[in-house]
Amino acid sequence: MQVTRIYSTTREWEQLVGRQIRAARISNELDQTGLAALANVSVGALSNLERGKGSSLTTVIAIVRALGRTDWLESLAPVVSVSPIQMLRSKRTAPPSRVRVRKSASASSQAR
Repeated sequence: MQVTRIYSTTREWEQLVGRQIRAARISNELDQTGLAALANVSVGALSNLERGKGSSLTTVIAIVRALGRTDWLESLAPVVSVSPIQMLRSKRTAPPSRVRVRKSASASSQAR
């Protein structure tokens, strides 16, 4: 099975994220100054993020939170409700227990 990569470079990913941030800002009817103030980041940091010119993770998180889109972040690290290790352990079957058969007294005396 071949996997097609639409965005392959870091630069292309930065541009994609920047476009999505800009679209979310505009749909929330915010200008850059307003969003930067809500996120407590500089307008320059927001502008760089939107243009795909690089940004810190702290800036991305602050902007995403200010936009009310923490679902973007949560999709990166979903909550694990069941541990994969626990799943493996539950699938293991215990080896069958050995049953010891006691020889009756008459059977042991006949064997002699």
